[in-house]
Amino acid sequence: METNLSPNFDVRPDGAEIDMLVLHYTGMETGEAALERLCDSAAKVSAHYLIHENGDVVQMVEEVNRAWHAGVASWRGESDVNARSIGIELVNPGHEFGYREFPDAQLTALEGLCLDILSRHSIPARNVVGHSDVAPTRKQDPGELFPWQQLAAKKIGIWPRRLGSISSSTDHVAALFLLYGYDVENLPLAIGAFQRHFRPERVDGVADGETLGLLRGLIHLIN
Repeated sequence: METNLSPNFDVRPDGAEIDMLVLHYTGMETGEAALERLCDSAAKVSAHYLIHENGDVVQMVEEVNRAWHAGVASWRGESDVNARSIGIELVNPGHEFGYREFPDAQLTALEGLCLDILSRHSIPARNVVGHSDVAPTRKQDPGELFPWQQLAAKKIGIWPRRLGSISSSTDHVAALFLLYGYDVENLPLAIGAFQRHFRPERVDGVADGETLGLLRGLIHLIN
């Protein structure tokens, strides 16, 4: 693992336990450009790790410190996501510059890094999330091409058992998404973030029966 320390970090608040893992894509044209920005003091953004498409891993912030990767975000009622999380950036041009699948070498490196992190920190499976999960009104990453199910099979994150097709009222739908962890201030975007993670083949922000069946399957797993 290479080390290229970023100046963009601060000390985690007293009492803040690391109990989240947030995955991002860089959304820039090259990995070199992304690394430069994440280490630029003027940018005021960083992550603990960056993984290039060839599988090379770069550590930019020590895990004991708070990296600045999530921005305005919320998960399970926690608004200072950075204080409680480790952030990993995956080099990928993203939706703006030509979104593409994540190479096998990059995913293999990610799996190894995640398993190492999970072995050292008490992070519940439901707290392995994407940037879009914690910031659904602002972000799409790591996007619908990211293989969440593949990672869950390696015990990195969670994958639902589909509980059929279910209908529900709008108020009940919002309560269910809130119960799982999403900020539901903008419910359609929260639903879209959920679909991007758990039903990537159709991301439309509509709480159809299939989407609700997946959500109930997740809630069943965490209860």
